Amino acid sequence: MQVNIPLKKVVDDSYDITIDTLPKIHFDTKVAIVSNPKVAGLHLGYLLSKISAKELYIITVPDGEEYKNQESIDMILESLFNHRFNRKSLLIAFGGGVIGDMTGYASSIYQRGIDFVQIPTTLLSQVDASVGGKTGMNNKYGKNLVGAFHQPRAVYIDPYFLTTLPSREFGAGVAEIVKMAVTFNKSFFEFLETADLNNQEVLQEAIKQAVQTKADVVAQDEKEHGLRAALNYGHTFGHVIENETKYKKYLHGEAVAIGMVMANETSVKMGLMRAEEAQRIKALLQKYDLPTTYTIDDVEGFYETFFLDKKSSDSAITFILPVGLGGVKITDRCDKELILSVLHHFSEQDEEN
Repeated sequence: MQVNIPLKKVVDDSYDITIDTLPKIHFDTKVAIVSNPKVAGLHLGYLLSKISAKELYIITVPDGEEYKNQESIDMILESLFNHRFNRKSLLIAFGGGVIGDMTGYASSIYQRGIDFVQIPTTLLSQVDASVGGKTGMNNKYGKNLVGAFHQPRAVYIDPYFLTTLPSREFGAGVAEIVKMAVTFNKSFFEFLETADLNNQEVLQEAIKQAVQTKADVVAQDEKEHGLRAALNYGHTFGHVIENETKYKKYLHGEAVAIGMVMANETSVKMGLMRAEEAQRIKALLQKYDLPTTYTIDDVEGFYETFFLDKKSSDSAITFILPVGLGGVKITDRCDKELILSVLHHFSEQDEEN
C-alpha cells in the first residue's frame, strides 16, 4: 500500500542582476541589512540614502572567513526573532561573499525561508558569490559544507563600492573572473590578457561578461547536478589550502588562484592542456599579484582532505580540469598517483607568496 504526494511543479525563481548605480528602493515590509563593521563603516550611509522600508534594522557580524560559522548564523537569527520578522520580511546581504553566503543561508532557514537581496561590495562577490543562490557556512570539516540553494530576489552590482576595495581583495575577485573565462569563454580570456582592469570602463565590461557567463551556466544547472560544477575550477585544491591555513592566510580568491595552477598542472600531465596555455593563465593571475605557489607539508594529508569536498564521494574525488582555454572536464577518474605527483611538486618548492 502506498500514498502518492504529487509535488511536480514549476517554480519561477528568475531574478534580475542590475550592474549600475544603486537605484532608490522601497520595501513595504520589515527589512534587516546584514553587514560587517568594515563595510558598514565605509558604505552604510550611502546604502541608507538609497534604501527605505516599513521597518529597517541593521545586523552586524564579525568580519572574516573564520566567522562564517554557526555562531554568526545564530546571531543573525536571534536578531530576526527579537524583531519579530515574519515570512514576508526580507534580508539584505551587504558585503562580500562571506556576508552574502551567511545572509542567504539565514534567510533560507528562518521560518523555512524568507526573501533576501544581494548588494555585493567586493569584486569577488559581484562577479561570483552573489549570483546563483549558493548559501552556507563553514565548519571544522571544511568550507561551505552546510548550506542550501536559495536564490535571491534581486542582485544590485554597484561599481561604486569597489572604489575603497584593497588591492588584495581586488585581485581575489580577478581570480574568479579568470576562472570563468578559462572554463567557458576563450575570447573573454584573451580579452583579459590585454585588458587593464584598473580602468573603470574596462572593469565594468569584465564584470558584465563574468556575470553573464555564470548566469548562463546557472540557468542550465541551478543545483549543480552537472555543468555548474565546472565553476568550481580551482576550488577542489583551493578549499584544502584554505582548510590547512585555517582561512587566515589567504583570501578565498587567492586560494582559488593557487588551486587553478594546481588544476592546470594536472591537466597538462593528463594531456588536456598545453604547458604554454597553463603558463598564460599563471601569468594573468600574477599580473594582479595573486599567489601561484603553495608549499604542501603533508602530501597524503592534503590528498585525504579532498574527500571532504562536496563534489566527491566515498571512493572518488571529483576534479574540475581545464581543457585548453575555454573548455572544461569534470571527472572522478584521475589516477591517484598522478594527483600525488602534482602534490609532490608543490611540496618541493619554496613559497613565493
